[in-house]
Amino acid sequence: MSKSVIQTLKLNAHFQAAHTICLYNSLQDEVDTHALLEELKSQKRILLPSIQDGEIVLHEYTSSDMLTEGCYGIQESQGRVFTDFESIDLVVVPGMAFDTQGNRLGRGKGYYDKFLPRINAHKIGLCFGFQYFEQIAHDIHDVKMDEVIYA
Repeated sequence: MSKSVIQTLKLNAHFQAAHTICLYNSLQDEVDTHALLEELKSQKRILLPSIQDGEIVLHEYTSSDMLTEGCYGIQESQGRVFTDFESIDLVVVPGMAFDTQGNRLGRGKGYYDKFLPRINAHKIGLCFGFQYFEQIAHDIHDVKMDEVIYA
């Protein structure tokens, strides 16, 4: 199921135009980004989030050798810390559910909702078709996606 979602992402105009992309290293229940990370590492600047002191910190990703297990079993990059948020062209965000208005349901810790307001880039949520709904519960602190790709 992930292949279709990733193929649609790769055809997206925002994705194709982006030079610096904040991506995620997927967990088993998320759209699989592992092959995409390897494919893109020589084509674009890839940033991966890690969790430090309850906040998302971005690290450059250049090799799977730089990954170590972080919070919640997520493989996180130990590359150079990245703070030039203005240069980020695209943020690709995982979620447990999304809706037609771009609302996102995460894992409940609010990491992305605290992080995303600091980024002025286009935001794309990725999910499987069974995670995409007409409407999901959300509150004022939730950050909407500019678009959601699902299959």
